[in-house]
Amino acid sequence: MSGDMLNTKEVAQYLGIHEKQVYALVRARRIPATRVTGKWIFPKKLIDAWIETNAGQGIKEARPKSKKIAGALLAAGSNDPVLDILQTCMRNSHPEFYIFSANTGSTEGLKALNMGYTDIAWSHLLDVKSGQYNIPYLATYLSNVRAVVVNLFKREVGFLVAPGNPLNIKGFKDLVNKDIRFINRQQGSGTRLLIDYHLQRLGITAVGISGYDVEVYTHFDVGLSILSREADVGIATAVVSKLLGLQFIPITWESFDMILDQATFFEKGLQTFIDVLKSGEFRKIVDKLGGYDFKNSGKILYSAV
Repeated sequence: MSGDMLNTKEVAQYLGIHEKQVYALVRARRIPATRVTGKWIFPKKLIDAWIETNAGQGIKEARPKSKKIAGALLAAGSNDPVLDILQTCMRNSHPEFYIFSANTGSTEGLKALNMGYTDIAWSHLLDVKSGQYNIPYLATYLSNVRAVVVNLFKREVGFLVAPGNPLNIKGFKDLVNKDIRFINRQQGSGTRLLIDYHLQRLGITAVGISGYDVEVYTHFDVGLSILSREADVGIATAVVSKLLGLQFIPITWESFDMILDQATFFEKGLQTFIDVLKSGEFRKIVDKLGGYDFKNSGKILYSAV
């Protein structure tokens, strides 16, 4: 079908769910759809709007629930396996504190923070003009927040391919090969921003890339798509390639930061989180993974005046 309209199979793939779940959503009138010659058709623009509305509503509904738990903080934005390890270490040493996290992508995390739906945004948005991460986007997305940007770590990202790199993929220029199936990240994610920047820099159009319109929401989803042979290449972190046994082709190191309001920064739970980030217990675990740089972990990179 055209890129503006999706059939049931395509919308299921787009949402990452089974076709039966799509029909259930249609029957419950919970998803925008129209019937043409006996078949359900889904306008992509309306689906995108529906995703954004429901993602925001989910975070919004979680806000009052999280506040019922003393010491709880709500986070949204990008994802990384180290965040899971970090939160596990925090729960082990300080069970009185909770951080509930939603994988929405960097941009949506900043929007949720600005609307007061979340306490923390995880982000790795590259500003191609300055080469800085995250800070140049504060004026655009955080008009209601006196922002503090704290570095969590730097991480290496690159192409993930099958072991042995059977298609001999070396870089972005290889993505125009029609025999190579790419798996993309969703719009608004820091990885998608990085992908589109490099494609534009090289004069590569999206229409020439097989699989550019196929999007997933996490680095692990990228790796699993390649592991299951649904795709040949995607971009994710070095640690995901290591955990899944995939080959890694480096692209760059990026800054993964925590962004929050100044008032939240001084909360005990948040300060405990930073203490755990710097702790020997946490470092002992993550140092084995490789692909991370913790030299500036916990450092304040920016604070609003």
